[in-house]
Parts: sequence; C-alpha cells; structure tokens
Amino acid sequence: MPLAPSSAAARPPRRAVLAAASVLALMALASCSTEPTATSVPAPESFVEGLDVPWSIAFHDGVALVSERDSGRVLEIAEDGETREVGIIDGVTPGGEGGLLGLAVHDGEVYSYSTARSGNRVERRPLSGAPGDLSLGAATTVIDGIPAAGNHNGGRIAFGPDGMLYVTTGDAGDRESAQDLDSLGGKILRLTPTGGIPDDNPFEGSPVYSYGHRNPQGIAWDAEGRMFATEFGQDTWDELNVIEPGGDYGWPAVEGIAEDSAFIDPVQQWRPDAASPSGMAVTGSDIVIANLRGERLRIVPLDDLTASTEQFTGEFGRLRDVVVGAGGTFWILTNNTDGRGSPAEGDDRILRLGRD
Repeated sequence: MPLAPSSAAARPPRRAVLAAASVLALMALASCSTEPTATSVPAPESFVEGLDVPWSIAFHDGVALVSERDSGRVLEIAEDGETREVGIIDGVTPGGEGGLLGLAVHDGEVYSYSTARSGNRVERRPLSGAPGDLSLGAATTVIDGIPAAGNHNGGRIAFGPDGMLYVTTGDAGDRESAQDLDSLGGKILRLTPTGGIPDDNPFEGSPVYSYGHRNPQGIAWDAEGRMFATEFGQDTWDELNVIEPGGDYGWPAVEGIAEDSAFIDPVQQWRPDAASPSGMAVTGSDIVIANLRGERLRIVPLDDLTASTEQFTGEFGRLRDVVVGAGGTFWILTNNTDGRGSPAEGDDRILRLGRD
C-alpha cells in the first residue's frame, strides 16, 4: 500500500544565495520579459573542447569536474582549459540515455549517478590529491535499485541547502511507476549523505520526496529555500516545477498545466521542440536553464515564474548543463556528441560566460 505522508514535511531551510553572476552575464539576466529578447550579451568563451558525451559539471574547491556518459570518465578541468582523467566509474553500462550521468561533491567526496547492469545507482568516492593530481578512491553505494532503461533515467543529483542529497529518477519507460510510492522510478528522492532516510521525509521510511514525474533532469534552490526542477514531457509540454515535499506532479495522468486539484501544476511549460530542459542554476534573481532539443539558454526571473527570456538559440547546439563557477561565471555544457545532435568542430565543449 502507498505510504502516508509523515507529519513533518521536509522543507529545505533558507540559505545564502549563490554568488551573483558577473556583470557581463547579468546584462541579459536582469531584464527578463515574456518574449525572447535581443539583449546584447558577450559571446561565451569556448573554454574546453573535445569532450565525449559530457553530462554534468560539479565543483570541488573551485576545480570543475565533468562526467562523460559513455566512457564513464570523471575529468578535472585545469585553469587553462586542459582536461585530466580523475578516475573511471566502475561498472557503468552505457546505452541510450543511460551511463555516467550526474555528479555532486560533498565533504571531499564525489557522488555519481550511473547506470549499471542491475539498474541506476548513486555511489560516493573519496577525492584525494591537489588540483592537477586529483584521484578517486573506492566506491561506497548510497542507493541502488533505481529502475533503468534505454531512456527516462533521470540522473541529476545535488545537495540541498539542508545538507541532504536529492536525486532525480525517471520512469524508465514504466509510466505507472511514477505514481507507485513503492517504486523508485519517476521520483525525486531525498537521502542523507550516506544514503539513510531522513526522519522528516514526507513519507515515513521512504526516500521519496516527490512523485508523479516522467523524467526530471535539473534541480536547484533559491535563497528562500524553494526547490525547482525541470522535467521532460512526452509530446506536449516540458515543465518547470516548484517542488513541494510529498507533492504529486501528475505523470502519467497529466502532462503540463492540467488545473486538476489532485496534482501540482508546473509554473511554466514549453513545447518540447523549443525546450527539453536539462540542467539548471539559480542566481540572485533568476533561474537559468540549459535546453537540449531547444538548443537555447532560458532565463526565468524569480519574481515572475511565468516569464522567460531566451539566449543563444541555435548557436551552440544542444545544451545539457549550466552551473555558476568561480567569480560568478556561467559554465555551459554542450551535448552534441550524444547521437542526437550535430557536432561542430570542437564539440563537445564547455562555454564560459563572464570572466572572473
């Protein structure tokens, strides 16, 4: 039987907001409207090139780490843009959308979400050495048994302002699993850093934080502790959601804004050919979203979640991830070598906007 919500619904507390992006980048972000704008923005610098199906960027003491989906490699990025292999995640079974996906760093350990023969899993590994000589240690499993398939694997992991680990999972092609609270598919999970179930999770004894998701791809928080998630729809609507503990986001009964009181509607929706929203970041005033099929960076102002502005549409192909780096720079990860894009010379790459 489905678990009943516990009396204490876990809401992340307030935290200090990410450092504001550089003035150059915020020239675009400060003036969002409901229509695309031609605001003059400096062209991003092609900072790193020659990546093989990259998926996620995470930072360790200011050093960028990048995951490669099919090779299973974790790379560190030097200050001059050169790459070096930190380690290979053992047992990765790439195929379709599966492989080595999300990365996160917490207390000197690298957390990875990857597809193995037995399903998707999250592992943690100690990271040792100095920049230029970093290496990964032995793996400890955080959670496994997450449904896997050729598509809809979720894969984004991040630590919230409450210090807990949040994990997005897809329905792995089993649509009904998204509504099954006994399944890990089609959910956002919340765990302690070692894989325990927090006492204040919304469903007692369960890692499930929210459900009714098809394939959530990005998560981030603002200064007030609000949690946001991007989600791939099927044929009609992709979504931006505000995540509530214990919330049901409707899949597969509904897609996009349904105005059905049984479900939580997205705050914004887009046609898939203009979106496929993936990784996201939050600055002091905006949500910034990387889009795959839509091949654009989308900016949503925090003070009007129904509005958006677009930048770089079609200029760099598919965009998989966006993060805020040192000095408030934006790091944008392209994803044109994954079999669905049209790689240009130098792809895949990290684009950097705003010099620190």
